[in-house]
Amino acid sequence: MTLISDAPADIAGRFLAARRAASGLTDYPGILPDTLDAAYRVQDEAIAAWNKPIIGWKVGRINAPLDDVYGADRLAGPIFASELGGTDGAAPSMPVFAEGFAAGEAEFLLRIGRTPPQGQSRFTLQETADLIDAVHVGIEVASSPLEPINRIGPPAVISDFGNNNGLVIGAEIPNWRSSGFESWEVETFIDGISVGTGKAVNFPSGAVGAARFLFELMAKRGIALQPGQWISSGAVSGVHDARPGQRVEARFGSDYKVECTLTEVMPD
Repeated sequence: MTLISDAPADIAGRFLAARRAASGLTDYPGILPDTLDAAYRVQDEAIAAWNKPIIGWKVGRINAPLDDVYGADRLAGPIFASELGGTDGAAPSMPVFAEGFAAGEAEFLLRIGRTPPQGQSRFTLQETADLIDAVHVGIEVASSPLEPINRIGPPAVISDFGNNNGLVIGAEIPNWRSSGFESWEVETFIDGISVGTGKAVNFPSGAVGAARFLFELMAKRGIALQPGQWISSGAVSGVHDARPGQRVEARFGSDYKVECTLTEVMPD
């Protein structure tokens, strides 16, 4: 009988092979990690083997009751690609896995202005905000070869780059500290149909809280965040499945919107 290795590097290799082939996975490619730390070890191996520049990090929610099960209410994964999204109706093409999972998520994007101090493992919201130099509107393109990734749960999401396949960067919010952006209503449309609304203030400690989570997680993982990297702070109006060929539009308050068209990812 052939034994299949469940070492983190081997699981990561199977995810990356599916990404390179633009193929789908119907189940987790190994034994599912039983802790988030073990899942991040798979992610670490995948990042090292992918060997591409990280332009940012996505932060996603872990909802009840799984937050109690895993001892965390958020998770994170690397972002390797981005496109600029205009406010003039321009909709960049963003690839997703046709045989896997795909969604376009309305998110506030926080840009890191300074690397968090080495050795600091806990941050207040004020300390976190002081390390952010800009906030933009945007769309996180969530996609993975693993179609049931969200149904399987947080260890699967963490294992495969946090279920990310790109970022659409929209307009900057001037004077973001005083703008009240976390209380704006955010709405997502797919092919012109509204699929969800929400506010960042409804998340634990809002969008800045997502950055604080990331700073503390990366201090624990020993990963140095870099100025200019983005933090995609969470799906404000929810996670809604989409497919190649569909158009995703995110509206933020009364003045901002960003769009993209999903396309089928091609083999690498």
